[in-house]
Amino acid sequence: MSIQSNLEHINRTLPNHVTLVAVSKTKPEESILEAYNGGQRIFGENKIQEMARKWEALPKDIEWHMIGHVQRNKVKYMAEFVSLIHGVDSFKLLREINKQAQKHNRTIPCLLQVHIAEEETKFGLDEKELNQLIGSKEFRDLTHVEIVGLMGMATFTKDQTQIKKEFRYLKHIFDKIKDTLPHISVLSMGMSGDYQLAVEEGSTMVRIGSSIFGARDYSHI
Repeated sequence: MSIQSNLEHINRTLPNHVTLVAVSKTKPEESILEAYNGGQRIFGENKIQEMARKWEALPKDIEWHMIGHVQRNKVKYMAEFVSLIHGVDSFKLLREINKQAQKHNRTIPCLLQVHIAEEETKFGLDEKELNQLIGSKEFRDLTHVEIVGLMGMATFTKDQTQIKKEFRYLKHIFDKIKDTLPHISVLSMGMSGDYQLAVEEGSTMVRIGSSIFGARDYSHI
């Protein structure tokens, strides 16, 4: 199956209200262009400097999403062009994004990452930390970031009941914080292995890599 036919297949399985982020991390520019020529315009990367190189080289109507864990000292490399930052998990990071966005006279859309998995390795805010952040005066003073929704990653397990429970919990939090942030619209959850479950539980954005591009090749990194 080609990248374009993989894309077509996945798009047929997604409702119209769900946005597909093609996870192109570690993939060469030729593979991204093949997906681009198949109509895909939103790509997700997990390393800022790799994303910046691809932004320089590839068509300028691509929307680049930063989907990996963000180091504060690297924000400056993507502040000029990034379309959405998925994994904001602290006020310190949000403040740095605001500072760098201001330098480029931009407002950068962000998702707050919520820890829903039972794995300690996953990043994210718990529900209490999330509410403290969005309820603070310091948060309201940030004028160059816009929180457009939430993101979460389920536990890496074959137990579909557990995955559904975690996605359902994130949707519950999403619905609750609409009282404080009524404009939020993005619920980013679901990857190649579990995106259909995520969509059933209310996801509006899925991040899919291997089902589009094939298994990742780390040998050239």
